[in-house]
Amino acid sequence: MLLPHGYEGSGPEHSSARIERFLQLCANDNMRLANCTTPAQYFHLLRSQGLLNDPRPLIIFTPKSLLRLKESTSRLADLSTGRFQPVIDDPSGAERRDEVRSLLLCSGRIYYELSLAPQRVEATDVAIARVEQLYPLPVDAILELVASYPKLERLYWVQEEPQNMGAWGSLERALGLARPSNIQWDYIGRPRRASPSEGYAGSHQLEQERIVTEAFATSRRGQNGAAAALPVTTNITA
Repeated sequence: MLLPHGYEGSGPEHSSARIERFLQLCANDNMRLANCTTPAQYFHLLRSQGLLNDPRPLIIFTPKSLLRLKESTSRLADLSTGRFQPVIDDPSGAERRDEVRSLLLCSGRIYYELSLAPQRVEATDVAIARVEQLYPLPVDAILELVASYPKLERLYWVQEEPQNMGAWGSLERALGLARPSNIQWDYIGRPRRASPSEGYAGSHQLEQERIVTEAFATSRRGQNGAAAALPVTTNITA
């Protein structure tokens, strides 16, 4: 089942496929939930679904803006080889393992807002990883990724959805208990709300900018946890 999901500045029900509600239905590996960021990931996910010996429902959240985003593309080789990756590391992470202090975990289209932000170039101590499969949550793969950054101090989940929606409620305890105790674990995104989205393009854009700003200010947090404010221009439009 494909469900449109992506915060484009439109009305509440237009924006959200209610990830949190599907996650509440998940238990005992009864279904698979995914939020792919590339055509190759989508292709290999469908292949893996068709090859399952024990079939179960597959729910895919599909951000519409990625259909026309040139950065969200795959090479022919990506389609003809490889496999579905439940977790995707930062493409530049291998080049700066010893520099990274903050790891941003996210899912879906918010990845491109983070990776295309102007601050991304200077934030050499911040890595951005994608969790493509939300259930069953690939906890071991995430912990392996965390361990690959030897000087990591902070781990954040970044999402567009309000704090009481999206994947945060499901991930908070699972990763919060599993992570190394010396690594901070926190949330970056919209506060708790009754409505899935603002419904006003201007308000939506301001919130998107605030989320990206806070995400890249993580490397500037002091002992009191305060983050410095930075100007930001987002690159994805509805």
